[in-house]
Amino acid sequence: MNTPFDEEPHRRPGLFSRLRASFLTGIVVIAPVWLTIWLIWSVVGWVDSAVLPLIPQQFQPEEYVGVNLRGVGVVIFLIFTVLVGWIAKGILGRSLIHFAESVVDRMPVVRSVYSGIKQISETVFAQTERSFEKACLIQYPRRGIWAIGFVSTTARGEVSERAETGGELLSIFVPTTPNPTSGFLLFFPEEDVILLDMSIEEAAKLVISAGLVYPNEKDPTQPPE
Repeated sequence: MNTPFDEEPHRRPGLFSRLRASFLTGIVVIAPVWLTIWLIWSVVGWVDSAVLPLIPQQFQPEEYVGVNLRGVGVVIFLIFTVLVGWIAKGILGRSLIHFAESVVDRMPVVRSVYSGIKQISETVFAQTERSFEKACLIQYPRRGIWAIGFVSTTARGEVSERAETGGELLSIFVPTTPNPTSGFLLFFPEEDVILLDMSIEEAAKLVISAGLVYPNEKDPTQPPE
């Protein structure tokens, strides 16, 4: 396993250097596993703490097994969400939602908060068939400096009509490092966008790792030919 902490083969390091390299290599191996387990454990605990207090005390799992079972709240939340979604697809559910939204529309502050959260939820969860099309290279923030971007759609409507370009305009999301969930929405002429062969996942790894992980199975430290 090659890591950034492996010592050069032509040197003969001392005992302390070998121990240090082994320790740092162990951190590289352990950290992703530990952080993944910790994140899952924390999310499950957060869902449990939000769901279980809503359940009457006589129906709490702890009343029957005598111990606090982590994850029961997640299971209850999933079942409840599926039932709500199933009801919402029916005529009665759509009528109830329409009535509730008409009531919310009469509340000035609540209306703005609800509409914003609804739009974000529909974009992230409901429209799962929509995703980035390709990874690309663009010159940003000026010519001569290159950045990784993701092609989302072809620009439409007023944005496409008013832009002073002869061809199609592409919507490009430029992520930040190391957090690719934030970034910038830019519109580029199609001829200024270079599509890459790497997948969306490989480009995301490149961004998250700050350029340390390239999509090349033979040598991860070198870009693909």
